[in-house]
Formats: sequence, C-alpha cells, structure tokens
Amino acid sequence: MELREKMTQGLVYAPGVWDGLTARLAEQAGFDALCASGFAISAALGYPDAELYTMSENLQAVRVIRESSTLPVIADIDTGYGNAVNAARTARRFADAGVAAVFMEDQRSPKRCPLIPGAEVELTELPEAVGKVRAVKENAGDMIVIARTDAKGDEALRRAEAYVAAGADMIMPVTKTFSTVEEWAKCHELVGVPLMATLTASAWTEREFTTEVMEQIGVRLALLPTQILMAVTGAAQRCLTRLAAGEPPAAVSEDGLPHHDFVGLIGMDEIERQQHAYLPAGG
Repeated sequence: MELREKMTQGLVYAPGVWDGLTARLAEQAGFDALCASGFAISAALGYPDAELYTMSENLQAVRVIRESSTLPVIADIDTGYGNAVNAARTARRFADAGVAAVFMEDQRSPKRCPLIPGAEVELTELPEAVGKVRAVKENAGDMIVIARTDAKGDEALRRAEAYVAAGADMIMPVTKTFSTVEEWAKCHELVGVPLMATLTASAWTEREFTTEVMEQIGVRLALLPTQILMAVTGAAQRCLTRLAAGEPPAAVSEDGLPHHDFVGLIGMDEIERQQHAYLPAGG
C-alpha cells in the first residue's frame, strides 16, 4: 500500500532508521513506514547533526534502507544541499531511489539541529526558501514533498502558507516552532494540508502528542526519529563498558539477543531457501 493511501486511512507512525538492520527490525515490529532520519544517519557516520555528510552519503544510506525493507521511506534531505538548483537535483536522485516522501528545511546551510540547547538557527530568506520548495516539487515525481520550517510563531505560519502555495504537500513544524497544541491546530487550519510531526525523544511533542491529539490537529505522519538510536546507543555503551572492565564475554552475552534468534531475524532462512533453489547440489 502506498504512503498516500495509508495516510487516508489514519495516522502513520514512522520510526527513525539509518541502515538495513534497523529498517528490517522496524518492519518486523509492524510499522507502516520508515523515516530515514538525518540525525541517525549522521550519527552512524560518527558525526553530529550539523549537515557534515554529503547528499551522496545520505542517498547511499537511503538506498540501503530501501533495499532492506518493503515499507515506504520518508527521507530527510536537510537543506537540499545547496540552492534551488541543488535541491532540484537532490529531489530527482531521491525519487529515482524509490523514496515515498522527502522533507526539506528552511535553514541556511550548513544547518543546525534545533534541539541543541540554546541553538539559534539562521533561516533562508523567504523568497529563496519558496523557490527551493517549488524546485523540489517540480522534480519530485510521485514523491510527497514535505516543507519543514524552523521559524516560530507568526513567521512560521507565514512561511507555511507560502510553502503550500509553492507546492508543498505537507508542512512539518519542528518541535520548537510552536509551544502548544492549539498553535499546531491553527497552522493546520491556515494551510489546509496535512502536517507531519516529530516525536523526538525528550521533546514536548513526544509527551503530549497522543494519537488522538494528532488526529484532531491534522497530523497524518508522526516521526519517531531518535528513539531507536538512543536505545541502541545505550545498550551498546553498557555492553562495551562491561567488556572493557573485564567482565567475561559469556556473561555479557547472556543479556543480549541469542545468536540463533539474530540469524533468524536477519533473513538467513530465506538465503538458505535460495541456495537450495538456485545452486547445484553440493555447490
């Protein structure tokens, strides 16, 4: 089922993934879509979320995710990696990769993560930001184009209206754009298109945006961009700390996933089936 159709049937949750393993796990858990999280992809490369990786590195991660799962992918294309011409090329490349939707922000490049304490982001001037949204829309093919704004209050509403007029299919306020549910509802009423929300770990939206609330204020896509990353990182830290402290590996392994279970979930049974079907006996 395509992402557009899924959204007509109700709110769609998309966890943040960054590679084939996390994509496979998310699909097995029962989700209907995936978010190729820029925050997580950057972290997997060993970088903070400051647009230090290139478009090509992001695209490669998205291709791996697409290959590992049958679910529609919502991809973070940061600032489009340049001006409107660069953003248009980015849209074409991600469309060619089979991405279902992309979201692009209106920060100046290089971007800054708005969740950094005290971070002030610099926005692209509105006429330039509108041109970039239009360029992405005109080169997106069947992809859903989601315009993200890092502005606040009335300026965010002004920008959201302008982005919809430029062709955006959905609007994505960040967690700092508005501070109340009522402001989100006002945004939806003003722009007349569905909203996408990020339920980032520890953000106020994670606490207050229940399924019922989001359905009331026009949210049709809800990203869970950092929950998997934080859980995996915490587990890896604990495992490595115990091993580095000299704890017997067998004791540490007792608290992890059994090897045979991992082999099963990663798809070894299917590879075995293909080997029997295609390889000569004894080959």
